Amino acid sequence: MLVPWRALFYQMVLNASYDIVKASLCLGGHDIFATVKENSPMGEFIANITIVGEPGANSIRLCLTGENAGWFYLEGRTIRLNTSFSRGLDREVQGSILLASLTCYEEDTKQNEYRVMVEILNENDNMPHFLEKTIQPRSISELTAVNSVVFSVKAKDADGDTITYVIDKLSPDSSYFRIDLPNSGIIILNKPLDFETKTQLQVDIYAVEMNTIEKYNTTATVRVSVLDGDDQYPQFLPCSPISEHTICTNPLYVANISEEQENSVLHFSPGPIHAEDGDKDILTPLTYTILSGDDNGRFTINRETGEITLRRRVENRLMTSSFKILIMASQVNDPKKYTVTTAQVRVVAENRFPPYFNKTTYKGFIIENSSPATLVSTYGNEILIIQATDRDFRDVQCFHGDTCRLLLM
Repeated sequence: MLVPWRALFYQMVLNASYDIVKASLCLGGHDIFATVKENSPMGEFIANITIVGEPGANSIRLCLTGENAGWFYLEGRTIRLNTSFSRGLDREVQGSILLASLTCYEEDTKQNEYRVMVEILNENDNMPHFLEKTIQPRSISELTAVNSVVFSVKAKDADGDTITYVIDKLSPDSSYFRIDLPNSGIIILNKPLDFETKTQLQVDIYAVEMNTIEKYNTTATVRVSVLDGDDQYPQFLPCSPISEHTICTNPLYVANISEEQENSVLHFSPGPIHAEDGDKDILTPLTYTILSGDDNGRFTINRETGEITLRRRVENRLMTSSFKILIMASQVNDPKKYTVTTAQVRVVAENRFPPYFNKTTYKGFIIENSSPATLVSTYGNEILIIQATDRDFRDVQCFHGDTCRLLLM
């Protein structure tokens, strides 16, 4: 039989041992460092908990807290991923690390707290996309030198994959461009531009993942407007094209004057003397000059409009029947860009009298149901002839000696 003080001592030892065991139930844990792939399903294993006690028994309670604690749930001694159909784990949205705290309670008393750090592993679940501002329509001068950088494109991949750029050779105008450094997105002019033959270009460019198995890619179409450059020479109008590239021959301008005429603007055919810059989108102003044939100031030209004025009359048309005037049109901003044409001025007799018909009335007959081109007859089965006379041309009748026969058309 134990004496009372010794019994009391044993009781105190037992109580102390119980407290030690009870306190050690939250021991044995440690900070948790784990990884999980993005897009992992609900319940994906994260880590096991190594505390001594069994959660839910022996008054042990575990609790997850912190800004990312909602991404986890506890299942006994195991931490699992908490996702749903409408809320998936996306590294590009949530970031690369999830942080939480694991707290162990014994009978509602906080005993230990451990850090939970889970790295989200990247998966190739995003396609490259072009930055919108780099694929907007562009304008390039036709004077841009070959091998010049004309524009650049840029694509990004949310997964951080390396991007390479490729021009689609089947796109309509791919031959005009090339990419020397596939990783740069820098587009280089591959051959000369010509506004006069092609004003709009279109090229398709691919952005492709270079360091992935999937090789996800995207494409963008870049439209390029070719700007007119000052590379064409002036042309006198009307233009007579001699090739598909609108290379023209200048017209011969012709005008008639009389002996009595002076101080008057001449009227030419096939139209007024006029030239235009060959660069239709620029239309640089031109200036006109008589190079030769002005006959000591007899003819002058308006430098802005090209109008030619006869200043002095011609004394004798039999001695001077025509004049040949050489005219140049040049760009105001670049006199080296010019064109030259010829104007012929013919001196004719003064037209004093109008023509007149020899009769006031002509009568003729046709047979019913005649063909569309049938001669009209008159009395005595003669062909109806209409004659006109001009006193300025005594021996000319009906348009310079031609006999006029009236046809039913």
